[in-house]
Amino acid sequence: MEGDIVQMGAYIGAGLACMGMGGAAVGVGNVAGNYLSGALRNPSAAAGQTAMLFIGIAFAEALGIFSFLVALLLMFAV
Repeated sequence: MEGDIVQMGAYIGAGLACMGMGGAAVGVGNVAGNYLSGALRNPSAAAGQTAMLFIGIAFAEALGIFSFLVALLLMFAV
């Protein structure tokens, strides 16, 4: 009985940690949307900002991957 409660807590914690993946998805959408907005306003400067777009997407996606790893650790390291 006691082990089941610990396992249930680990699953709840893993589910809460996965909320960070949703935040990463919102962050990637925000970065890409702002880039597109700026590129439509000034198309000549868009080519120079493409590298910054990919760096921003990589940082936002890294946070999602970290939250996924925390969820996996909570599920399987208990």
